[in-house]
Amino acid sequence: MKQDIAPAGLRIGHVHLKVSDLTRSLAFYRDVLGLSVTQHYGSQAVFLSAGGYHHHIGLNTWESRGGAMPAPGTTGLYHVAFLYPTKPDLARAVKKVLGAGVDLEGAADHGVSLAIYLRDPDGNGVELYWDRPPAEWPRDAQGQLSMTTDPLNLSELMGLA
Repeated sequence: MKQDIAPAGLRIGHVHLKVSDLTRSLAFYRDVLGLSVTQHYGSQAVFLSAGGYHHHIGLNTWESRGGAMPAPGTTGLYHVAFLYPTKPDLARAVKKVLGAGVDLEGAADHGVSLAIYLRDPDGNGVELYWDRPPAEWPRDAQGQLSMTTDPLNLSELMGLA
């Protein structure tokens, strides 16, 4: 049996999140992360993007208005990741997040990327990251990726903001 292989150009297009309070979540994704509203869908959903794309993230309260955060130990979204084009862009985003009073849950140097972790108002995991150029990615003796979870020098990153 032949296994289908996804083409190299495949991209993950967007994430749609169930949220408990649309106004609160919109304020986070628009005002803190800087995404632009592309469309409101009545009073129960909104779509946001960067750079004029139709939407990178959708937020809705269709099944979740006033809902509780998922309990620890349950399945669901671990995090949604926002890839920044440059290291200074990532630094500016982190500066804006910290300036908005959002707590960071972690920061790591994965060898292939620098990553900052936080939570949105509904407890969904959010990763803000920048990829190093592929030629700089760490590899083992067999040429396989050798990602790490090393401490990230946050003050050095913030010096680029």
